[in-house]
Amino acid sequence: MMTQGKSRLVGNYGRAGMLVVAVLSLSACVTSRIEDSRTGETGIREGEGVVIMAKSYHLGNETESGFINCVGDAISRGSSGLRVIPTGEFVDALFPWFEPRTAPADTKGLPELMSRPGVADIIRSKGVRYVIWLDGDTDRVAGGGSLSCAAGPGGGGCFGFAWWQNDANYEASVWDLAGLEDAGRVSADFSGTSFLPAIVVPIPLIARTQSRACKGLSDQLKVFIADDPV
Repeated sequence: MMTQGKSRLVGNYGRAGMLVVAVLSLSACVTSRIEDSRTGETGIREGEGVVIMAKSYHLGNETESGFINCVGDAISRGSSGLRVIPTGEFVDALFPWFEPRTAPADTKGLPELMSRPGVADIIRSKGVRYVIWLDGDTDRVAGGGSLSCAAGPGGGGCFGFAWWQNDANYEASVWDLAGLEDAGRVSADFSGTSFLPAIVVPIPLIARTQSRACKGLSDQLKVFIADDPV
């Protein structure tokens, strides 16, 4: 009987050890694709800057304000950082022309907008060269597994395995207010799978798709705007 008990104990430890090894071999994974399409010349001079706006309100699904803030912070950092004019400051100064219901839908409306009294002067005084319209979101597109937790007189713990996949898809349209034209687009598509294995204690392995999309899109935007292909 003692031998059988030891055998079961060794078997339990063996299975637990195999699970630990499996958990340690896991890591969250992210795949990415960043593309840009240029339709006009770009470049930026000293004193000029950009303002970042949410475009997706046209579709009734406003781009997350946190992502817009993230892109603004990332674009302004580093030796190649761009000057970013706060969105609220820009919208208030040009009220009501960049409110959600009155903002130009495309660059065809820019000449009329710039001809309105005071608009061109305000834009010039604030040094706004480009408006970056952000559109997109981060969605959970798949998931599975099961996880259960219990507590008892001798303690508690969790056991199981869960996973989920998030897709972060964003597009930035760049308007050149100097040339009154659409300069092009930069898109970022990041897909990541997160894991939550649990052997007594859950061990989250998170794929940071949105933060990765923010950095990837911001880095490409800096190159896109600052680089004059001519």
